[in-house]
Amino acid sequence: MQLATRRENLGTETAFAVSLAAAEWNAKGNKIYPFHLGDLNLPTSKNIVEAMNKAIADGKTGYCPAAGIPQLREALAEDVSVRRNLKFEPANVIVQPGGKPVITKFIQTIMNPGDEVLYPNPGYPIYESQIEYFGGVAKPYRYVPSSTGFNIDLEQIKSLITPKTKAIVYNDLQNPNGAESTDAEREALAEIAIKNNLWVLSDEAYFEMRFSGKSKSIAQIPGMLERTVILYTFSKKFAMTGWRLGAAIAPLELANNIAKLNTNDESCTTHFIQYGGVEAIKGDQSNVPVMLNLLKERRDAAISLLNKMPGVSVHTPEAGFYLFPDVTEAMERKGISELADFAQDALHKTGVSFCTRLHFGRPQSDEKRKYIRLAFSGINKDQIEEGLGLMGKWIA
Repeated sequence: MQLATRRENLGTETAFAVSLAAAEWNAKGNKIYPFHLGDLNLPTSKNIVEAMNKAIADGKTGYCPAAGIPQLREALAEDVSVRRNLKFEPANVIVQPGGKPVITKFIQTIMNPGDEVLYPNPGYPIYESQIEYFGGVAKPYRYVPSSTGFNIDLEQIKSLITPKTKAIVYNDLQNPNGAESTDAEREALAEIAIKNNLWVLSDEAYFEMRFSGKSKSIAQIPGMLERTVILYTFSKKFAMTGWRLGAAIAPLELANNIAKLNTNDESCTTHFIQYGGVEAIKGDQSNVPVMLNLLKERRDAAISLLNKMPGVSVHTPEAGFYLFPDVTEAMERKGISELADFAQDALHKTGVSFCTRLHFGRPQSDEKRKYIRLAFSGINKDQIEEGLGLMGKWIA
């Protein structure tokens, strides 16, 4: 019996493959310094857990509306509106079992087979996977290094657009490279979308994971609100990665269609989990700045050590929890030409486990520099210092 051929187009979140390799090395008695997965080793706030437990005790264990419970949709509409200086109604909010389903349902709602969708590369690998799985043409756009980090290659984006182009996926405060758009870059991208009548998926997973400054949404730019779907997730800000709770904030026509996909896919997001989401937004958030301060300490410790390593350089992102060091010269010092070999050697010689640029989309043909990605969300400061200290000695 034959399986569906479309499954061959389905990619994966390759950080989990790195996790498996690290676990296997650890099982052999080796110490691991886990920089590979963007999970948080910090607990969800007690008040959120208590709200969920109360919901279970109160019998909130059955089906609920496919689009989400009214209390959560109302809370999200108000919170997202205030933080982005926009006006959303509860009807614009469709609750999801995590942020990832927003990607899938956006693609299913706006794209027909053969349509083209532009997406960031390097970027979150699920963009590419879902575009191709549903029969679209995935067209990657690059980032170019700058004195402050990375900038979107806007000229490349313009060159990629054809009459078949349907949408752009945009991840400000980017995973994996930590890039944040300037106002000018964000406005230029909006101008491209408006001029070519394109939908935009604005992945704002790290919108509130800031160490300084203030985030802005591309949806705030005139002409963008009616063509933009915002990906919202509880995973990062509230340390709720395993809860699987998020939302699509969308124009009404798209919101209604995404809600219909909810009915077909999972019926509804887990009922009692949503009450935890209501408490996260409307309840005590005093733990959020504590978490951000802790993450900032980790970031600063990692950056200090990385920039001392011979042949390694990294910029300082103002949000998120990823670092994207350039290791081109370090690899040359070690006589290693392939990123996969560099990562494996680092794991076996130092215990430091990380993803590489190869885990975030197929490299473009003209890429010359070599990068790795370190997540500092799931490893304590003392382990960061110990692990990167070993890696620095290994490179030197």
